[in-house]
Amino acid sequence: MALGTRPVIVQKYGGTSVATPEGRAALAARVATTLSSGRDVVVVVSAMGRKGSPYATDTLLSLLDGAECDARECDLLASCGEIVSCVVIAHELRGAGIPAMAFSGSDAGVLTDDVHGNASVLLVDPAPLTAAISDGRVPVVAGFQGISPAGEVTTLGRGGSDTSACAIGVALAAETVEIYTDVEGVMTADPRTCEAARVLDALEYEELFQMARHGARVMHPPAAETAMEAHIPVRIRGTFSHSPGTLVADAERIGEARRASVATAVSHVDGIARVSVHLPAEEDQAGAMAEMTRVFAAMAAAGVSLDMFTPFGANLVFSLPESSLVDAMGALDRIALPYAVETGLAKITLVGAGMHGVPGVMARVASALSLADVDVLQVADSHTTISVLVASQHKRPAIAALHAAFGLGA
Repeated sequence: MALGTRPVIVQKYGGTSVATPEGRAALAARVATTLSSGRDVVVVVSAMGRKGSPYATDTLLSLLDGAECDARECDLLASCGEIVSCVVIAHELRGAGIPAMAFSGSDAGVLTDDVHGNASVLLVDPAPLTAAISDGRVPVVAGFQGISPAGEVTTLGRGGSDTSACAIGVALAAETVEIYTDVEGVMTADPRTCEAARVLDALEYEELFQMARHGARVMHPPAAETAMEAHIPVRIRGTFSHSPGTLVADAERIGEARRASVATAVSHVDGIARVSVHLPAEEDQAGAMAEMTRVFAAMAAAGVSLDMFTPFGANLVFSLPESSLVDAMGALDRIALPYAVETGLAKITLVGAGMHGVPGVMARVASALSLADVDVLQVADSHTTISVLVASQHKRPAIAALHAAFGLGA
């Protein structure tokens, strides 16, 4: 059958979905069902299992004994797990009577920039995949990887197989990108921190993107951004479940009732530090701005990303991951500005496209946290998010309070 007469579905399967015979059999059955519905399928796979599994990415990298690795060679090693997966899954599909062909990221036409370890997809040449589909085969693509303009293997950062799937979906004008994982869909909070969390039927692209940015492990943030920019529907589902999962799409597609909701979910990030930098020129506005510019420039030079930065009187206060703290302190020492550090914090973020322009949302947040005896250290907001910085011991009560205050468990 010539390409173009049947819609294409891109199905991405995570590491837990391809790690066991049961998972691989479920994958083959899902592909067979989709093909029988009159659709062509492209499968994108992650490395098998998690750390400790023989072919998991972390296991492969542990072969280096924690020693610093050349970035190019680290990408070569890290990409091997997905290569194993795509060959095994192509073999599994052929065993189930489904013609299939394994593709590395390079084979599949995934071109990236040259940033090893966290590359961005520049484009996907659909020709190799469309040729396989036209030939009646299911392409099985190694996710998480591509090739740079110089012809070197690159990887897309942790969770990058999601981005592979969405980028391929855009290149093929796919009907839908389906992300299969070990949970039944996107939840209103991490169920490990909030017992009342439930699976969402639908959410908007911007909400998924903000959840991913603010700590929810629902999708690789660049994948969410790719889907949002291309307006390609995404469905996040459980590999072993018949539940429809969570649809991610435009507001118009997911319906008026869903859009009427003020908040959608609560996400969180652990391991946050807060730094307060004293600005000696604070009595002079121009001087204070110059000192802040020095701080920002020093952090940029050190490769440190800042969050929730706010001038407080004579101080500039910002947060950052604790993993970046040594680099940040070194940068401040080099520009000789005094500073204080607070560690053991968490950022809690309320996400909801429906909160934009609605009065009283911040008041509800403040009231809920006050009633839960949660001390708020800092606040930041956007059109679709409200983030609060709290001590780690207040993380669970803060999440539970916001989840309940906005009726997310209902």
